[in-house]
Amino acid sequence: MKCVLLAGGRGTRLSEETNLVPKPMIEIGGKPILWHIMKHYSVYGINEFIICAGYKSNIIKEYFINYNTNNSSIHVDLEKNDVTFDSKNFENWKISIIDTGLDTNTGGRLKLIEKYIDDENFLMTYGDGLGDVNINKLIEFHDMHNKLVTLTATIPEGRFGAINIEQDKVLSIKEKVDTANKFINGGFFVINKKALSYVDNLNQQWEMEPLSKIAEDGELMAYKHRGFWKAMDHLRDKIQLDDLANLEKPPWKTWK
Repeated sequence: MKCVLLAGGRGTRLSEETNLVPKPMIEIGGKPILWHIMKHYSVYGINEFIICAGYKSNIIKEYFINYNTNNSSIHVDLEKNDVTFDSKNFENWKISIIDTGLDTNTGGRLKLIEKYIDDENFLMTYGDGLGDVNINKLIEFHDMHNKLVTLTATIPEGRFGAINIEQDKVLSIKEKVDTANKFINGGFFVINKKALSYVDNLNQQWEMEPLSKIAEDGELMAYKHRGFWKAMDHLRDKIQLDDLANLEKPPWKTWK
């Protein structure tokens, strides 16, 4: 199963950092937050990624093109135009970085990568949120209810879009309300390709009209995650995540 990562937005609320790099490439503990997300999925055997790029997409491309070189000692034979690496422990990732436009909204970005999805279902999350979500249990939950979309519901700190859940079914979604002790959309989706038919145009925000219609049709379910989850929306969030990254075991780190 492939994992789609939304990584094309401008991240204006983190302009102190995003003037130089796209938001998913902001470093947490010396590595881009996007890398942390991919490492988490890889623990569960998910190693094929489609990155929906947009703003400063060249930085994401260059990072992965040069990934092995920058993470190993190298030996260069200029005469033979040959490079060898000391490290043998490279990631076994297959990555497609797709330009989905500077101003395309999240629904449009998903629509533009639809042709790269081979299976009936795919995984999707945002390139700015970390969590220790059990991906195997998430997929099992999705397969069990057989609806079009499963989102991961979590209880955050602060203001996010709250969701109304009844017996794991999402009845409605409200944007930017007081979410104290309320579940919110935490990303980490499992999506049936048929759900992309709810996206009418590239300007649609996945979290608004499409997801609301899917919920109205009874096709949106919530996998409740009560473990660690945090989005990096502001500079204070980056600072907090950096502090957590310095712990012996950061709360989102599921790999050895």
